[in-house]
Parts: sequence; C-alpha cells; structure tokens
Amino acid sequence: MLVQPGKPESNLERAGNMIRDAVRNKCDVIVLPECMDLGWTYPGAGKVAEPIPGHYSDILCEAAKKFDIHVVAGLTERCDELLYNTAVMISSKGDILTSHRKVNELDFAKNLYTTGNQLATVDTSFGRVGIPVCADLLPEGNPLGHSFGLMEARLLLSPSAWAVRPEHDHAVTPYGEEWQKSYTELAAKHEMTVIGVSNVGRMEGGEWDGWKCIGCSLAVGPDGAVLAQGSYGEEKEELIVFDLP
Repeated sequence: MLVQPGKPESNLERAGNMIRDAVRNKCDVIVLPECMDLGWTYPGAGKVAEPIPGHYSDILCEAAKKFDIHVVAGLTERCDELLYNTAVMISSKGDILTSHRKVNELDFAKNLYTTGNQLATVDTSFGRVGIPVCADLLPEGNPLGHSFGLMEARLLLSPSAWAVRPEHDHAVTPYGEEWQKSYTELAAKHEMTVIGVSNVGRMEGGEWDGWKCIGCSLAVGPDGAVLAQGSYGEEKEELIVFDLP
C-alpha cells in the first residue's frame, strides 16, 4: 500500500480499505508494511507517534474485528520518551496477540528508533507465527530469522519498507535478489513460509530522503519456492492475494 510520510489518518484509512478488500477476497490474514502509520524514518515521528495499544493500533483492531480477519502491521511505537519500530499481530476478534520491536535497524535509523531486545512467537489457528520487521531478515539479521525457526515458527510475516535511490533502474538492476536469497534459506532450512510486505511511495527526511519505496513484496514457501511476488514501482499499490498450502 501507499504510505505517505507523516499522514497517519490517510494511511490508516488506506489500510482499512486494504483490509476490507482482503476480506472480499476471502483472506484469513493480511500483512501491511513497516511503519505504515507515519512512514519509516519519518523525522517528525517523535511528535505524532502513539503508544501500543493506542489510537493508531485501536483503528486497526477495530477493522480486524469488524471484518473478522487477522492483521499484521508495522507501527511507530511511542514508549515513554522512546520510539520503536514495531510490528503487531491482531486477531480476528480485535485483540493484539503479540508485538515485535525491530532489532536489526539500519545505523542511521537508530537515531530515531530504539533497538528491540526480545523475540516472540504466537500460536494461531494457522500455526505458530513470528512477525520480524524488514531488515531483521536480511543476511546479517538472519540469526533472528533462524531463531524464529528454532522457536518452531511455521510462518514469518514481516512488515517491510524496501527502498531504492531515486535514479534506480529496475530494468538494469532488478530489485529483490537479497530478499529472495535470505527468505529461501530460512524457509527451506526450517520448513516455514516467509512473507515480506513493502509499501510504495517516496520517503521523506533522514538519510534516505527522496528514496523510492517500490513494493516487490515477496512470499517464499517451505520448499524454498516463490509463492507470490509484487510489482516494482513507487506507484504500484496493489493487494496481492494467494493461497498458502
């Protein structure tokens, strides 16, 4: 989905529409991007971020309950004077089942977000689930992915924000090889499905100001095969629906 930096109400309304459309497509769970309330590394986050539970998570909980669907989403979490890059999993009854604070944050983003220090899984009707955030599943973060595997997670649902430089040419340098390689290794080793969902749109502020978030969301099955892959482009907003065996 499109994430507009610093426009939480618009982003949450868009998320609600995505959730509604997922239910129309008979989905059991929907995964939304990293920091989908404010945008990843939005510099004004300290002024407008909400706690969890809080106003933004409450909107998602109400939508999950209204439409009877599980929701995984990335939010910017305020905790006292600290900010965390957090993922939440919400049940179809509107309850927050678990949350995860991103551990493998990029160096420049650590000026904004505090590093998480715990891993957790949650048992659901469709198996044990972990919700790592974006770079938690990059090769250097893969000890985290393997830890989820050792915790017997069968499904990793990862809110992400995959970005490239403004001049990046996808035809010359196709995006996504690093994620497919990492996801395939984790999926095959632990016989679990790994799904990462990125937003689209432009980033604002910070070291990557003006970079393009370009979708390319990816699902890899427990045999290492690609189950679904999103389109590339900063305007390629789309709901990707697929069946997981």
